[in-house]
Amino acid sequence: MTKWTPTHEAPEPLEGPVVPTIVGGTILWFVLFLVQLPFYGWFDDHGHTWWVWTCLAGAGLGLIGIWYVRGRDAALKRDAAAREAQDPQGAQADRPTA
Repeated sequence: MTKWTPTHEAPEPLEGPVVPTIVGGTILWFVLFLVQLPFYGWFDDHGHTWWVWTCLAGAGLGLIGIWYVRGRDAALKRDAAAREAQDPQGAQADRPTA
């Protein structure tokens, strides 16, 4: 069997509002946890307590995600500012025109 090799380059990753997306997801997980909390007895009786704890884990991991993407966003902005300060004319020439 031959190894598969791509015939074209991979596209650039899409950049979007990463921080608000992660914050929104974290809030959603926490709200789902709070909504299920009053029904903990029912979940326990039916063996579904993992639903409650999954929502709490999603909120906790979301907090780590917020910390990570805020740091990443700040690093990208610092890098862009450093590139701009290094060569103000060249930075404009690198951007594609629409």
